[in-house]
Amino acid sequence: MPHVVSLAGVLYVLWLLLSGYLHEPLLLGLGVLSVCVVVFIAHRMDVVDHEGHPVHLSHRALVYLPWLLWEIVKSNVAVAKVILAPRMPLSTRVMTTRGSQRSDLGLAIYANSITLTPGTVTLGIEDGLLSVHALTAEAAEGVARGDMDRRVAAVED
Repeated sequence: MPHVVSLAGVLYVLWLLLSGYLHEPLLLGLGVLSVCVVVFIAHRMDVVDHEGHPVHLSHRALVYLPWLLWEIVKSNVAVAKVILAPRMPLSTRVMTTRGSQRSDLGLAIYANSITLTPGTVTLGIEDGLLSVHALTAEAAEGVARGDMDRRVAAVED
């Protein structure tokens, strides 16, 4: 039930932001009605679950997301330096690393976090092993250190 209520709240806030109608009672009521219909259909289709709408991760993700955004900024600067360097010091490699997450959702968050960080791309996941392409040795070392892995595991706990 918390997933249904949370989904309805998120959809209504999205509806408010996209419609821009904040002072028209009829339109606000129609927005509530449309959200209720969509949530009812989604619930009947059994697509409202803990992975599709992970309410249980919300408060822990609020700590992880600022850290991830900072890592993305740092990686952007590092990749820009590599690209702008006269000799372009690339040392690409494909490496494997084991994710310590307990669920498929946790592994997906970890893999997507790696891919969001410039200079690294998750190529695939099989049996908890992630295949990662790194643009530089520093990017590969960053993945091997496991900071991101530990932080994603903490989000999942």
